[in-house]
Amino acid sequence: MASLGEKLRDLRKKKGLTLDKLAIQSGLSKSYIWELENRDSQKPSAEKLTALADVLGVAMSYFIEDDVRAPQERHVDEAFFRNYQKLDDTSKEQLRKILETFK
Repeated sequence: MASLGEKLRDLRKKKGLTLDKLAIQSGLSKSYIWELENRDSQKPSAEKLTALADVLGVAMSYFIEDDVRAPQERHVDEAFFRNYQKLDDTSKEQLRKILETFK
């Protein structure tokens, strides 16, 4: 069973992000992310976990599921759809056209 800190550190390193870069991209402080990675007593809010999940390309549920060590396809898909919903109408249409080319 991987802890939140282990999952966060592993994903951050796989994405090639330093603590500084993840802090900037997520809007959280470097020290807070370090605490999450290194102290099991930390209980982040859903809002903060979502900010980290958005940057790392997974669903927030990945961080809170005890039986999952590595992100599964459903975690990546959920993150994709969440990011899609944030796009403006023009970008959504462009993405739909790109997806049509794969059929």
